[in-house]
Amino acid sequence: MLRHRLAVIAASGVTGAVALAGCSGAGGGGSSAGGGTGAGGGGAVRVLMVNNPQMVDLQKLTADNFTKQTGIKVAYTVLPENDMRDKASQEFSSQAGQYDVATLSNFEIPIYAKNKWVADLTDSVGKDPSFDQSDILKPMTEALSVDGRIYGEPFYGESSFLMYRKDVLQAKGITMPENPTWQQVGDIVAKVDGAQPGMKGICLRGQPGWGELIAPLTTLVNTFGGTWFDKDWNAKVNDAPFVQATQFYVDLIQKHGESGASQAGFTECLNNMTQGKVAMWYDATSGAGSLEAENSPVKGKIGYVKAPVEKTKSSGWLYTWAWATEAASKNQSNAAKFIAWASSKQYEELVGKQLGWPRVPAGKRASTYSNPDYVAAAKAFAEPTKAEIESVDPNNPGVQPRPAPGIQFVDIPEFPDLGTKVSQLISSAIAGQGTVQSALDQGQTLAESVGQKYKNK
Repeated sequence: MLRHRLAVIAASGVTGAVALAGCSGAGGGGSSAGGGTGAGGGGAVRVLMVNNPQMVDLQKLTADNFTKQTGIKVAYTVLPENDMRDKASQEFSSQAGQYDVATLSNFEIPIYAKNKWVADLTDSVGKDPSFDQSDILKPMTEALSVDGRIYGEPFYGESSFLMYRKDVLQAKGITMPENPTWQQVGDIVAKVDGAQPGMKGICLRGQPGWGELIAPLTTLVNTFGGTWFDKDWNAKVNDAPFVQATQFYVDLIQKHGESGASQAGFTECLNNMTQGKVAMWYDATSGAGSLEAENSPVKGKIGYVKAPVEKTKSSGWLYTWAWATEAASKNQSNAAKFIAWASSKQYEELVGKQLGWPRVPAGKRASTYSNPDYVAAAKAFAEPTKAEIESVDPNNPGVQPRPAPGIQFVDIPEFPDLGTKVSQLISSAIAGQGTVQSALDQGQTLAESVGQKYKNK
């Protein structure tokens, strides 16, 4: 289940309060696998890892598979996302060498690579024929690379798409386009609002946070023709396209969105969709697994189409939890072997056969979506998820050149703080406290301050 939490990160000499987006779930506690200890030893790979369900599965499968096959022990430190990100930030920025591998995202890895905090995996993993780098979905490879060199390998990934109640639209005589525009979505939302007792038209995140409200909103900004910064680091937060996208988003929520929208994030929207309180939802592709779970009351009732667009061909975002090796690690050879196994086709097969195909860490390999067992288990959303991930371009997500990569974020250390502050202003507008224009005028001032730092570099 996707959660969004606060963490603190120091990068490029910048320290600040940072709200980071990610996938978080049950699990916890530091422990080891394969007979290793928390301090490693004897060539053991020391892994710092978020306690998401997929990672907990990995931890359980390591000793009887990876260690048994290679003789390499793995010592896991498994922490809640907040704590893991904080520890990873301190570890990699100081190059303390206490860990060999950590779970990082496509937000941190390019920044860490430029600071030489993570090891180059191009030769050790990427060129290993058995790993088959060409099978990794291209946007994932690009998002984890800097100057053509690979610094992270994805464990699982996601994009965003539109989810809708097929039965509700059918009852209204409405056909959802395969590649809808936001204007078409707006029209459909208005028609299905109130289609069933207590049902609103759509759920969109309104909860403050750069990983909450700002993630979906920035995809609208991109496709409406806006951007946070132009290629010369001029702030564009209160330019017409940014304002138009934000006003559309806020209006849609206020007129046809979920109750308590200013505090609704991924989890709240997932619950609303599952409980039949909304007819549509635009959000992470990872939400589909919960909607189609065996105990879900809406299983089989949901349709999935590409993220809505306006001026671009695609508008879905891109996020991955990935493996990276600390540059200071003295155990990089074994670390590379662990990463190659944990992100391999063989590991996906292992999970599918031992734990069930819906638990496969998907969203990273093309071959996953031609595996008949996985496709059968995820038939409702597998192909739309793959199509959305393959359609995105982290380096060119809008209509104009960008100064830094990123679709639902700008990949600079200052963005989480900037995005969160702007999100608070927009969330207030959603709650009826202030206007979109006022929020973005204030956001422009904040963005100009960030942009000026880069103009002066």
